[in-house]
Amino acid sequence: MKNRVAITGMGVVSPIGSTLPDFLAALREGKSGISYSKELEDKNFVCRVAGIPKPVVHNMETISRIEPEFGDKSIIYDLSAGIDAWKDAGFELPNMQSSSSCDVSVVVGSTCAGYDYFSRMKSLIDEGRVKKLGSWFVANTMHSGPAAFLSGLLGASTRVECLSSACASGTEAIARAYELVENGVVDVVLAGGCDPDSPYVWAGFDAMRLLCRDGNDNPHEASRSMSKLANGFVPSAGAGMLVVENLEHAKARGARIYAEIVGACVNSGGQRNGGSMTFPNSDKAVECIRNAVATAGINPLEISYINGHLSSTMADSVEVANWCKALEIKQDFPYINSTKSLVGHALGAAGAIETIATILQMKNRFVHNSRNSMPLHSEISRIYDSDKIPQQAIENIDIEYAAKASFGFGDVNACLVLKKYRQ
Repeated sequence: MKNRVAITGMGVVSPIGSTLPDFLAALREGKSGISYSKELEDKNFVCRVAGIPKPVVHNMETISRIEPEFGDKSIIYDLSAGIDAWKDAGFELPNMQSSSSCDVSVVVGSTCAGYDYFSRMKSLIDEGRVKKLGSWFVANTMHSGPAAFLSGLLGASTRVECLSSACASGTEAIARAYELVENGVVDVVLAGGCDPDSPYVWAGFDAMRLLCRDGNDNPHEASRSMSKLANGFVPSAGAGMLVVENLEHAKARGARIYAEIVGACVNSGGQRNGGSMTFPNSDKAVECIRNAVATAGINPLEISYINGHLSSTMADSVEVANWCKALEIKQDFPYINSTKSLVGHALGAAGAIETIATILQMKNRFVHNSRNSMPLHSEISRIYDSDKIPQQAIENIDIEYAAKASFGFGDVNACLVLKKYRQ
């Protein structure tokens, strides 16, 4: 007997808000979190706009007990979002001297955790001052750092995992949490994704000409998902963490339930049949979405909202075509938008932040704008109803089922199906 799986807590650090209420308000407002970066200018990037998260303030007293304020940004963001999600779910943070908990797991996805701290400390190694690195270096540069710090905070002792599947990492981490809870391995998982803001993370994308190359004068207009004017993604950073819980366990303790996860799939295109290190195998992307819907046990046409990967690149039109094929869309188009149009592309954190955006829209009955999507790419306008790509927030929308997918370098895919919770 499979367990039903609920989302009972959420926390976020993002360019449009580093608390859940601020993030929700900005989504509703359609506010852009993209700004000009003097640091990218100084380092001679072609792209000089980015989504820099709002400073973490409210959780720093707690964070500083286990991680210094100068620690890796991905870990700071991860801890803040995790603390907020944990408290939002109605749990208290355990005493650090208490015994470990076998009822809690942690799963975190990240693309570049540790890069920020390493880039700031590498000069000590280059200058032969290794002894000055101190005792924090390894913990802040190991890729499993975000999961390890959260594990220590919560005393989690069942599964503590750090996944890395490029830009699919955050969504895959939530899919993994769903699997653990559905199969009864554990009742509660704190899951999500994080990545730091650092020119050392983003430089390679700029060199590959994948970042936006003509948005420096108008940062708020630089992220143009689905638009014919799109010419590269806007880099950003942050974290999104969710408490994924056995529904009966949540009900027994009287928890508020945001939504249910009813389906998930993770797969790879194998870099075959059009897929490559940087471009998806469309057949496998379609298969991933279809399998997630199949595990949910619903008709594809029941999906009424899509939160796409939609990063403002040439792949957007291919992705929309894949959604149409996977969900058999010919009429009665579901709403589709891109949270990246507001916050930029947060790499391994993107899927988790966007899953939170999806759940907030379901819970609060609205669909946020897909900023700068007009004029639409011709291949998208040919196959999709432009009225279902909102340019302003649309209120009083009842979303019963939503799909959230992420696609990453290495030809990897992850998709979730979420259901509105009804008692």
